[in-house]
Amino acid sequence: MKSVLNINNISFGYTKDILLFNDFSLSLNEGEIKAIVGPSGVGKSTLFELILGYRKPSLGLIQSLSLSQVFQDPYSSFHPTYTVRKQIAEVTSMEGVGALLEQMGLDESLLDTLPHKLSGGQLQRCSILRALLMKPKLLLLDEPTSALDNLNQLDIMKLIVQHSEGMGVLLITHDGDLARWCADEIITLG
Repeated sequence: MKSVLNINNISFGYTKDILLFNDFSLSLNEGEIKAIVGPSGVGKSTLFELILGYRKPSLGLIQSLSLSQVFQDPYSSFHPTYTVRKQIAEVTSMEGVGALLEQMGLDESLLDTLPHKLSGGQLQRCSILRALLMKPKLLLLDEPTSALDNLNQLDIMKLIVQHSEGMGVLLITHDGDLARWCADEIITLG
């Protein structure tokens, strides 16, 4: 299996005295889904910031192939003055958009809407749509279904799992049942 993410012996803390990560390592291969679980404040979202390069570890190395991400708050993922379609088309070819929209239960006309006109659940599904259309090798999901009702949560996670072939998925979740259902491995922080 091809590796899509390697985190080798990283250390990171917001202060020198308190480390969130000390000699932390993780690897993820194509076709694998790993879940990161733990209480608030243990560094789950910080780990994604490190992988994305928004923060730098004080020690260690992080290497990843092409990636896309879905954040917990979909409104922070879209610019408020451009249509959803324009923002998705800026980063992907839109190939396969119709089939994915149908699987997500979204009408294509929603793409021609400004983000604030959509519900949180609709916009989160658009965020997942964009991430999948980018065809990444690594998909980072930070509580991707928290804005969805229970029925849509399961359907969207099934869709993500179905489309995960050829990519590795790293999922942050507070939902232990979800992690046990979809993940090949669960990594508990804290």
